[in-house]
Amino acid sequence: MVSSGCGMFGDGVLERFSDWMGNLPHSIYPLDFLFYDNEKQGFVWLYIYTEGMEIPDGFEMVDFKGGLYAVANDIDGETDTDAMGAEVDKFLAEHGFERDASRPELGNVITTPAAKAVLGYDQMDYWTPIKPIK
Repeated sequence: MVSSGCGMFGDGVLERFSDWMGNLPHSIYPLDFLFYDNEKQGFVWLYIYTEGMEIPDGFEMVDFKGGLYAVANDIDGETDTDAMGAEVDKFLAEHGFERDASRPELGNVITTPAAKAVLGYDQMDYWTPIKPIK
């Protein structure tokens, strides 16, 4: 994955990454993920690397630890994350899984500009890392 490094919206780090991503070929599925780094107290934006991709100075390649995720979808910016989290936890418990705190929760906006114009809002996928209950 290509990483923006840690930053906050408004400090230029994430905006620079967004500008770079905006110049890449578009896909039907978003190739970027955002998460909050509790240790560094800021956001990190990731983009799936493809062979031959030119990475600007200031961004880095990171080996992202994958795994299983539960994914919930809602309206970006209007999600009751506590209620959503309770539903995710209920689903996991019913299916023999639990949250995996060793990996970050991720999010990505899945709406294209055209879809946003029709819907009037962005949809967001919320990715919760999971593992089987032992």
